[in-house]
Amino acid sequence: MDVLGRRAERAAVDNLLSRARAGESGVVVVRGEAGIGKTVLLEHARGAAESSGFQVVSSVGVESETQFAFAGLHQLCAPLLDHVGALPEPQQAALGVALGQQSGIVPDRFLVGLATLNLLAEVAEKGPLLCLVDDAQWMDEASTQILSFVARRMAAEGTVLVFALRDPTDREAAWSDGLPVLCLGGLDEADARALLATAVHTPLDEGMCDRIVAEARGNPLALVELARSAPAPWVTGGFELPEVPGTVHRIEETFRRRVADLPAQSRLLLLVAAVDPTGETALLWRAATHLGIASEWAAPAEASGLLEIGSQVQFRHPLVRSAVLRGAAPQDRRRAHGALAAAIDADVDPDRRAWHRSQTVLGTDEGAAVELIRSAGRAHARGGLAVSAAFLEQAAKLTPDPAARACRALEAAHAKHEAGASADASELLAVAAAGPLNDVQQAQLGLLRARISFHLARDAEGQAMLLEAAKCLAPLDPELSRETYLGALDAAIVTGNSRSGRGVPTVTEAARTAPPPTGPPRPADLLLAGLVTMFTEGYSTGLPGLRRALAAFADHDSEAGHEPDIHGVSVTDGVSETHRRRWGWLACRTAMAVFDDEMLHTLAARPVQLVRDSGALAALPRALLGQSVMLVLSGELAQAEEQTAIVAATWAAPLLHAQLFLSAWRGRPDETAEVYATIAAHADGNAKATEVSLAQYAMAVQHNGMGDYPAAQVAATRAFESEASRFNNLAHPELIEAACRAGQPELAAEALEELTSRARASGTPWGLGLAARSRALTITGPAAEEHYREAIEQLARCRMAAHLARTHLVYGEWLRREGRRQDARDQLRTAHGMLLDMGAEAFAARAARELRATGEYPRKRTAQPADALTAHELHIARLVATGATSREVGTQLFLSPRTIEAHLRSIFRKLDINSRRQLRELSLPR
Repeated sequence: MDVLGRRAERAAVDNLLSRARAGESGVVVVRGEAGIGKTVLLEHARGAAESSGFQVVSSVGVESETQFAFAGLHQLCAPLLDHVGALPEPQQAALGVALGQQSGIVPDRFLVGLATLNLLAEVAEKGPLLCLVDDAQWMDEASTQILSFVARRMAAEGTVLVFALRDPTDREAAWSDGLPVLCLGGLDEADARALLATAVHTPLDEGMCDRIVAEARGNPLALVELARSAPAPWVTGGFELPEVPGTVHRIEETFRRRVADLPAQSRLLLLVAAVDPTGETALLWRAATHLGIASEWAAPAEASGLLEIGSQVQFRHPLVRSAVLRGAAPQDRRRAHGALAAAIDADVDPDRRAWHRSQTVLGTDEGAAVELIRSAGRAHARGGLAVSAAFLEQAAKLTPDPAARACRALEAAHAKHEAGASADASELLAVAAAGPLNDVQQAQLGLLRARISFHLARDAEGQAMLLEAAKCLAPLDPELSRETYLGALDAAIVTGNSRSGRGVPTVTEAARTAPPPTGPPRPADLLLAGLVTMFTEGYSTGLPGLRRALAAFADHDSEAGHEPDIHGVSVTDGVSETHRRRWGWLACRTAMAVFDDEMLHTLAARPVQLVRDSGALAALPRALLGQSVMLVLSGELAQAEEQTAIVAATWAAPLLHAQLFLSAWRGRPDETAEVYATIAAHADGNAKATEVSLAQYAMAVQHNGMGDYPAAQVAATRAFESEASRFNNLAHPELIEAACRAGQPELAAEALEELTSRARASGTPWGLGLAARSRALTITGPAAEEHYREAIEQLARCRMAAHLARTHLVYGEWLRREGRRQDARDQLRTAHGMLLDMGAEAFAARAARELRATGEYPRKRTAQPADALTAHELHIARLVATGATSREVGTQLFLSPRTIEAHLRSIFRKLDINSRRQLRELSLPR
């Protein structure tokens, strides 16, 4: 290790271990190309940890292992499972099912992640723990998601998690984005030459050394392998061989040549080992016996330094496995898979046996396909959606009957799309389309094709395909047809431009022909009817139906019976959890559209509680998005920020608009600009205009907060043209304020008219308050003051505290310009205090500037003991003050109890208290 340098890198790892001994946690992703020394650094970490009393567990990703869900997690956690009894029962069950230790319902990955985090914390109670994950680029998707979540929520568990990840990776590794990274570059020339001198037994001349150092580019493995297997022309000084591009290819080629020099029986044994990712020695020998390979044929492979057979079968480097697999003839690979299938006990590991058997098939085999389908079911039951899709895809390929093949391809396409592999799903749909399919399957194919198309392009063509699918489903599955119409309308709202005259009008006109409900209308049925009425007959006409739909979504008592709707049809009061999760976010936006803050609060909070109570936590990020909007508008920015942190810890795609929304209201221009740029950069083609226009609302808030009204007016105008921002009434007040303050009130005339009309129809304090404030901004004299006072009175009666604070601000600004300094100070002082307490920094600064203009220096808030707490600590303190245990708070925030206890110690120290009872007696700020 000294010869290889890496002193700074070793010091970084040693620092993490030192912190873990002190009770902290740490994570690092070691990135670099193949052979650069990642595994050597991990072995240094292992040695240093073991000598310091750490318990060390490890997992190694294998390229052929990616189709087995939680395989990598099982490697890591298997030695720790004797501690699993300390976990809460739901977490025990989730982890047990995921790891195949017990049967049960599909475990939610959030719950598996929380169980894994708490398992590591339990182990670390006995002493510090080091978790090593090598070749993480080949870890199965489920395991990488879980370990990524754990890495982001570790804090004070006394655990270190080190990933080694090839760079560039062979497959997407976005799960590691945002984690601390340690990049390994090549060795400098001095270290490279020192390593080269120890790598070969025969001295090399200076020219040869220069050539190898130049070719290896500081890659340690390349230095060693090129020296050991240098081509003859290099040694003799003759002409060079053609250049092999890339260090990885050069190293792999040296391994391939060494494999080719082995006896045939040794090569076949190496191939069996390469095909089997488990590294089980007993399994290798059973497979070898099936092929008639005697144990002595392992000696040449071991002597060549390519393979080591001990308690586990280990290749010298993953590139050896790659070289063996790429160099093998197809018939030999089939023989190796067949031997492994014969050697695996079907009762012990049916899925691996099914997979190996499927790889032996040349053509089709119904028996192998049926085994794969059973494996797909088992994988799905463990929560391995991507794995289940892989099994189904292979089963479709092996199915001889065309009709069964088409059906299985359609099922595999559904699974691929749900697993996020929409491009693969499209290819499978082409197989399914070759048929034959019955009418229902054809309609399902059309629906999936439409969903994939809209998911990938978010354009009018995708909406048209959704409408066509809804039409085809109408006589076959009326309920699915209605939901498809609602999905098309939701898509049109999200992506539509109110100026284009397309999108929403087209969809709503088509949706009028949707089949009626076959039974009592579900909430989604009522929502579809209400939205269609609103968009075709006007806001006021559609309002009663929308309110009825929202009430149906909010009502959770399935025992309450039925009541007649306006058409005399009974409505089921109970709402299935799946139904609410699927349409809950659209229902939240509809509550905003009708200015119903109480309904928004209920609809936004219930999905979060539902997914927590049920353990279906994969839906939590989407649920938190709806609640985050409510929290920001209510002035509870700190809690919204806590939720954003939870979402950031998940493997789900980041909810960038939620982050942008929060940072804009916070008044953090650099952060807002960064998130906005990410949204713009990630959106492609037709989706770009949609994503950017949706983000313009947040930019308008940002600019209004900073007092840059011309920029706010430009952003708000673009937001107002977005059907989504216009539908939920977010853009209207921003455009009106910006245009009026920029001296162009005429540009806000349409927004003011629409906002006023909707507010009067809704009759809610939220709507009436915003309309009154907006009207006040457009006029002068006593009438303006009446509207300002009305706005404050109305908004004080609802939950929208952020808008109330901004109303005090604009009223105070108006009073100052009217020369009424004392009155202005009262309003501005109120606004400044509210906005400062909320954390709306830009708006608070704007209020402070106005106060100073009245001749009053804005007072600082009276210091409170809780001011010393971070927002995160304050949130924990509030939860603990309710009487919640550390485990309960940890479950709520997806942290380990040990981390909560560490935060409590800091909280007690800052507040100068020493008990939970004293914490409950304190008056903590909201």
